[in-house]
Amino acid sequence: MRYIDTKMAKLTQAELLEIFQAIKREMKPYEKGTIVARLDLEGKYDLWSEKKGINTYGRIRDEVAFAAAIIQSNYVGFYFMPVYGSDEIKAKMPEELMKLLKGKACFHIKKNDPEIMKLIGKALKMGYEGYDRLGWI
Repeated sequence: MRYIDTKMAKLTQAELLEIFQAIKREMKPYEKGTIVARLDLEGKYDLWSEKKGINTYGRIRDEVAFAAAIIQSNYVGFYFMPVYGSDEIKAKMPEELMKLLKGKACFHIKKNDPEIMKLIGKALKMGYEGYDRLGWI
C-alpha cells in the first residue's frame, strides 16, 4: 500500500474554482464608487480604485490596486494591497490569515474554509476603511 500525503495532493480545477468563487463573493461588495473591477473573468478578478489625484506617499496617481483573486496552479492567490501598503493594517490582520501570506501581498488559499473566508471579509473591510482614511477611494 502506498502512502499518499494529502497535504501535497494537487487541487482539482473544480476545487480551485470553488475557492476562487468564495473569495470573489467576499470582494464583490467593494466594487462600488471609485473601486472598479478591471478583470472579471473565470479565474481572475481584481479591484482598483480609479480616483484622480491619489497621493501615495508623495507620488500622485489616478489609480491604486485594492485586491485580486487569481487561480494559480495549486492555490488561489488572494492579492491584498492594503497589507503591503500599510503597516497599521498589516499589524491588525488576523494571525490565522497572516499564516497564509507568502510574499508581500499574496495569500495562498488552498481550501474553501468558511472561517478563512470570514477572515478575508474582515481584511477587506479593514483595507477599504484604510483606503478611505487615506483618501484613496
